[in-house]
Amino acid sequence: MATASDRVATLPLQPGPRLRELVAALPQTLERGKPREVQVLAQAIANGICIALRVKPVRVRVALRRPPLRGGELQGLYEPAAERGHDVVTVWMLTLKKGQVVKFRTFLRTLLHELCHHLDYKLLRLPDSLHTQGFYQRESSLFHALGAGSADDVPRLPLQRPSIDTQGSTLYSGRVPEKPSSPVT
Repeated sequence: MATASDRVATLPLQPGPRLRELVAALPQTLERGKPREVQVLAQAIANGICIALRVKPVRVRVALRRPPLRGGELQGLYEPAAERGHDVVTVWMLTLKKGQVVKFRTFLRTLLHELCHHLDYKLLRLPDSLHTQGFYQRESSLFHALGAGSADDVPRLPLQRPSIDTQGSTLYSGRVPEKPSSPVT
């Protein structure tokens, strides 16, 4: 299984201007510290990625303080759905020890990390989603495709209520990748 995961180093995400705008709004939204606003924006980003890659969207849940975990902090959590429900990604907004809002890069990378688990199952059709070199490369490919390589490079844009135009072409640009016809082996 690790070999199959390592064979795929990038994901074919070609985000359009609207998806990049949503990512650019994330630093300011996090700084305000309002979980509902962060959740709406994180959901819009996840929806944009899933729509662009033609997979069923996940439900994003933004919680406040991370639960304690022996040996570290739980950054995020991916929970596959039962047969008919939505898969759920949970991302925590506050650090465990100091209760501070997490930094933009940390939050976005965590969201993308958990989303990569979803994409491993739904896009790549891997039997398991392991933390392999390929997994981390896919996570990085999403991060850089979204133009988030440096928090300082992300422009501060006027905030508007996030919305997704599912009928238009503003979420992604270029060719839409086809779903794989068979599982990656």
